[in-house]
Amino acid sequence: MATAMAPTVVERIVLEEEFRWLLHDEVHAVLRQLQDILKEASLRFTLPGSGMEGPAKQENFILGSCGTDQVKGVLTLQGDALSQADVNLKMPRNNQLLHFAFREDKQWKLQQIQDARNHVSQAIYLLNNRDESYQFRTGAEVLKRMFAPALPSDLLVNVYINLNKLCLTVYQLHALQPNSTKNFRPAGGSVLHSPGAMFEWGSQRLEVSHVHKVESVIPWLNDALVFFTVSLQLCQQLKDKISVFSSYWSYRPF
Repeated sequence: MATAMAPTVVERIVLEEEFRWLLHDEVHAVLRQLQDILKEASLRFTLPGSGMEGPAKQENFILGSCGTDQVKGVLTLQGDALSQADVNLKMPRNNQLLHFAFREDKQWKLQQIQDARNHVSQAIYLLNNRDESYQFRTGAEVLKRMFAPALPSDLLVNVYINLNKLCLTVYQLHALQPNSTKNFRPAGGSVLHSPGAMFEWGSQRLEVSHVHKVESVIPWLNDALVFFTVSLQLCQQLKDKISVFSSYWSYRPF
């Protein structure tokens, strides 16, 4: 079996100098780029407590789908919460039109937006604590009581973020009888379920019969995703450069 040749003294000196330059100069240059990019990303999240004066502005998103007109509506996003909803649902069985909205005292919190903002803030904090003087030395989901009027017992609604889109999904359900011959297979904690998915709600066993999904793009969230992608690419490039020296670490760790 071939074994790696240990670097010569000259090679080790050259590698050490290159690695020292990488840690002391290029790393800080990349971190400055990351700071600028992440600050731009943070400005897209106008959440309470994020340094913005007054409450977050309200944004209305019209929900639609090119594949169905069963569900139509408008959701109002304010920061990281849905403050208002106005949804119409056409029942496929009898074309009955149902209308429902959020109760005035209720909001639907979108934890995904809050989590993303928190991660950006944490990354900026860490970068601020690694200024030019720092010397790097090593390479090492909501209840039916939410709505008014209350949803029919055979409907469930979920609202969530998927990439840069605000999504609303309506599930039509039917109860499985205790003497049902169907093998009950509870669905996992997926955000989106398909027809035939089964789960328990209280003491009832239910099966999804129809799924209606509508969505709307959130422009500022799309911007934030672009900044996240660029930041990750910069980090990966820096990691790849440091990894070049991995064989050298086995001889002399920094």
